[in-house]
Amino acid sequence: GAGAGRIPIVGIVGTQNNAFIARLVGWLLQLSGKLTGVASDEGMFLSNRQTQKTNTANWAGAHRLLTNRLAQAAVIQTTSRSILEEGLAYDRCLVGVVTDMDGFETLADHDVHEAGQMRRVLRTQIDVVLDDGAGVLNADLPEVADLAELCDGEVVLYSAQADNAVVAAHRGANEGRAVLLRNQQVILATGGLERALGTLDALRLPTGHAVDTSALLAAIATAWAMDIAPDLIAAGIKTFEYQPA
Repeated sequence: GAGAGRIPIVGIVGTQNNAFIARLVGWLLQLSGKLTGVASDEGMFLSNRQTQKTNTANWAGAHRLLTNRLAQAAVIQTTSRSILEEGLAYDRCLVGVVTDMDGFETLADHDVHEAGQMRRVLRTQIDVVLDDGAGVLNADLPEVADLAELCDGEVVLYSAQADNAVVAAHRGANEGRAVLLRNQQVILATGGLERALGTLDALRLPTGHAVDTSALLAAIATAWAMDIAPDLIAAGIKTFEYQPA
């Protein structure tokens, strides 16, 4: 595939605020010192500047980003339809993110007629994760959490529930990493160790733009999976000038 292995790639699939997740992860990667490109349904961004206004959450958008010589890292949003019709524009990614399995109703033209059939579509995003990479999964949706078994790399879970059983098992089994919410505090957990990143209130965007909690946790988990320092993640969220395109 185009540029596979050339630069670190984050791939994100699902329907729930995925452009926001892609753009925040792109911003955090940019702050960590990599000139970062983002292909999303809110357009294409390079160093957080919009370079294209049209929807680029598709093969063509990803390909254009991956062939851009300036980009040192790429965050690529895709959709179930794009996976079914075109496949991914890359062979492997460092981090693959699945937020949800919604939207089967719109895919009847691809013989997808029930929710259970979404697994074979969305597993693609986890199947391509590198051995030394990570799958980031929404543990609040059992069908998404179940993709963990398909991941060649590490698994990083996120959950808005402090007592999520899947997260507890993951932390206990193999010192697994997870991002969770307890008493409005965002917690980064590694096995039994916990580090508070800050309260949801403290981790607010400077624009005051209301953020979906699950999407924020997904972005934090993805940045952490990329080994971006927690202090940088916390500071970066507070400086992210997000305007939905």
